[in-house]
Amino acid sequence: MNLAIAFTPLIDPLWIAALGVLAAVAALAALLSRGPGSILRAGALALLMLALANPSIRREEREQLPGVVAVVVDRSQSQTLAGRARQTEAVRTALAERLSRMHDVEVRWIDAAGTSGSDGTRLFEALSRGLADVPSERIGAVLMVTDGRVHDIPANAAALGFAAPVHVLLTGHDSERDRRVVLHNPPRFGILGDKKTVTFRVADTFSGEPSATPVGERVRVHIRRDGQELATRLVMSGENVTIEIEVDHGGQNIFEIEAEAAEGEITTANNRAVFATEGIRQNLRVLLVSGEPHAGERAWRNILKSDAAVDLVHFTI
Repeated sequence: MNLAIAFTPLIDPLWIAALGVLAAVAALAALLSRGPGSILRAGALALLMLALANPSIRREEREQLPGVVAVVVDRSQSQTLAGRARQTEAVRTALAERLSRMHDVEVRWIDAAGTSGSDGTRLFEALSRGLADVPSERIGAVLMVTDGRVHDIPANAAALGFAAPVHVLLTGHDSERDRRVVLHNPPRFGILGDKKTVTFRVADTFSGEPSATPVGERVRVHIRRDGQELATRLVMSGENVTIEIEVDHGGQNIFEIEAEAAEGEITTANNRAVFATEGIRQNLRVLLVSGEPHAGERAWRNILKSDAAVDLVHFTI
């Protein structure tokens, strides 16, 4: 319990200050003149100023609020690989048991699901939403259970908005390996019959570090168009490889580049890369056959001749 004196002036404080100066001058003059009752008049003026200030005694009863510990659990798709989901649940259970022993601690459990778009795993965005109603002074610590694939890490600690420490509990193993196919500027359009070039690279990672497999290891790569095998090549991992592809038909030509699985890799879901190239004709050849004169014949002829991409041949029977 805390006691404090609070003032709620009855009039504007500037007026009280001005009256206080006048009262002090009058009281001082009365005391210097040593007239009868001068001390009582000075005391009355002081009480008047005090009454205008309207003092009151405030009693505060404060109750200490518990500190908040936020536990952010990564629920993205990559957390389901190689036993990481089992590790995550084991860590969550252990944290819940240990944090329950602490006094004056409020635990906030925040599940951060990975987005289906290209934004990736956004743990800090989920953390911000989960602690939106908590003052920064109450945040005691942040624990993150994740595989380390986080795509919204702040640029600096000040961007977090609180001064509490952030701890990361990593799932996975030191010996994890993954292989993926990286495309460089795949062609979006192509004229029928023409050949386009596409550059790709087979990238291996080991424990989150690139180039786990040294450049020079041979990897078999399958190249397909619309599900049909076009070629099989042996390429060097880590090196950029350029190949030629042919646009076979109009509309979308679906190309697929797939690398064979590496021994012991955690998933083969990203061992292939798919892209679509739109096949377009250089000029569309149209044969217009007409018989007896008709009002719509000239309209069709004008429409077809107005398109520069149309080669019109008009044949009259």
